[in-house]
Amino acid sequence: MAKKKSVRAESSRNGYAGDTVPESSITSVMVEDRVFPPESGFSAEARVKSIKEYRRLAKRAAADPESFWSGIAEELTWFRPWKNVLKWKPPAARWFTGGRTNMSYNCLDRHLDGWRRTKAAIIWEGEPGEVRTLTYGQLHHEVSKFANVLRSLGVKKGETVAIYMGMVPEAAIAMLACARIGAMHNVIFGGFSAEALRERINDSNAKALITQDGAFRRGTEVLLKDAADRALEGTPTIASTVVLRRTGSDVTMAAGRDHWWHELMASASAVCPAEPLDSEHPLYVLYTSGSTGKPKGIYHTLGGNMVWSYYTSRMVFDLRDEDIYWCTADIGWVTGHAYVVYGPLLNGATTLMYEGAPNWPEPDRFWDIIERHRVSIFYTAPTAIRSFMRWGESHPRRHDLTSLRLLGSVGEPINPEAWMWYRNVIGGDRCPIVDTWWQTETGGIMIAPLPGATPTKPGSATLPLPGIDADVVRRDGTSCKPNEGGYLVVKSPWPSMLRTIYGDDERFRKTYWSNYRGWYFTGDGARRDADGYFWIIGRVDDVVNVAGHRLGTAEIESALVSHRQVSEAAVVARPDEIKGNALIAFVTLKAEFTPSPELKEELRDHVGREIGHIAKPEEIRFADALPKTRSGKIMRRLLREIAVSGEIHGDMTTLEDLSSLEKLRDGEEE
Repeated sequence: MAKKKSVRAESSRNGYAGDTVPESSITSVMVEDRVFPPESGFSAEARVKSIKEYRRLAKRAAADPESFWSGIAEELTWFRPWKNVLKWKPPAARWFTGGRTNMSYNCLDRHLDGWRRTKAAIIWEGEPGEVRTLTYGQLHHEVSKFANVLRSLGVKKGETVAIYMGMVPEAAIAMLACARIGAMHNVIFGGFSAEALRERINDSNAKALITQDGAFRRGTEVLLKDAADRALEGTPTIASTVVLRRTGSDVTMAAGRDHWWHELMASASAVCPAEPLDSEHPLYVLYTSGSTGKPKGIYHTLGGNMVWSYYTSRMVFDLRDEDIYWCTADIGWVTGHAYVVYGPLLNGATTLMYEGAPNWPEPDRFWDIIERHRVSIFYTAPTAIRSFMRWGESHPRRHDLTSLRLLGSVGEPINPEAWMWYRNVIGGDRCPIVDTWWQTETGGIMIAPLPGATPTKPGSATLPLPGIDADVVRRDGTSCKPNEGGYLVVKSPWPSMLRTIYGDDERFRKTYWSNYRGWYFTGDGARRDADGYFWIIGRVDDVVNVAGHRLGTAEIESALVSHRQVSEAAVVARPDEIKGNALIAFVTLKAEFTPSPELKEELRDHVGREIGHIAKPEEIRFADALPKTRSGKIMRRLLREIAVSGEIHGDMTTLEDLSSLEKLRDGEEE
């Protein structure tokens, strides 16, 4: 049974009240005492059935990591065994050295000898409503043909292919085809502008571009080919472009450069043996969607990423053959790489892809999809969950969600109120929630509950996966005490770690390895409670100094959302002569409530009661919606610009709805 929530100012418990917090730590202000043990029926069937079993695994992995990872890697197919599990000279890591394997083979070919040949690999639903299913046999056929298409266009092993597409099966086919022949894929989010596309193509020296005429989003067409044409005006390395016909709209085809997907596939052979590749052969480069400066090309290699995607998908989601698994992430983000395509297919699972928006044509689209396809595992973002909360319980309540057995959260830290809503309304108070922490750089999930083993706490990512040596430390590298906020680091190498920033080794070393010698610095603030559970405070960039206290804005946002009228909040800082920084809160209310000056004061007082006077926002602004990317990430950079200057100067090409900024610019919404 869950314990009753206790909300109080943690500063008094940790000795921060009235003191100036030293630079070496971060004030953590959120307290959450509710605990949900795994449901006994779930645990009985789970891969890891108890917290004792988890601890035995973690102990074994820590005592002999090379044996631990070797045992997992041996569950996959290798054309040649490795000589060394790990060669480690910080920050350079080489995993399974000398081994040869292939990601596409392990995702497809190894499932074809048995009954999985006719099992659904991908179920796809377009926004207009059409549905396609590709079995493992059919997906293998399509991937082999497109791999031969790439070769016919002159793409060679080690060269880069850019993929600029919507959420269609052909995007996954293109990724797997690249992996099959040893080309490195660079998947570029379909919401990026022509300028952002051009920059990522040029930085990765891509030889070919795969795109489509357009994609459907909220009932309108996103003109991908038009954006691609503008980008290609300044991309000297691109020799060929392949265009998928999706919407049927008229596009310009450049003679000699542009080719229709269906025409090339019509004459391509379906025989394409997977290329045996070195374990450290490049798999993909993926560019972080940065707020400022040059995007970082995160470079991942084959063997370690394959082992990690397989291991984490199996452990965290407790995947079974009968599952219909749906990760709502776009394929252009790392979550789409690891947990829409590679992880599920490596495990022989059925993965669902959906093209469109969650509220098109109505706010119940996701719940309708879950009901019709009998989805059993649902993995989405906290920002999406808070949007669902705002739209109201009536939408999920009118659908049968009893097929669900596991819920997941990915992206920003999930606040306890959203966690509880997710559990109660979507999960029927019975589905475990796996709240996952990881990054593009880590290649896969690092901290998360094992659903049959780990007691969960709303808002906590809980414990590191077996094999991950994570800690929360001060600036001097010493470990923080329980509930003392600090800096999240990983002290030992893991298979899917990024190898470098593409073309910029020095930036790689400076960004991730210069703060703590030999340890990976995540850039996140965190704390560990008395049970060793990790609570992610947020990006260190989002930790602000207010009157001598270093506060994580994510925890203040959580306090705001705990108010019964609030569905979502984002907190940023602007310079203040007296306090150093003043906190500005942007707030979206639930549909049945309206903004007022009185509510502003009520919310400020609510934060004061929840976590202390020092955390009260200086100003609260209401809006119908917060500015988000199409992947659901709140664009705090834009909010920061509004709070400081009232103007926006940065790139807004990934913004879902430009109109969401207008009221925020004005500052008054009543």
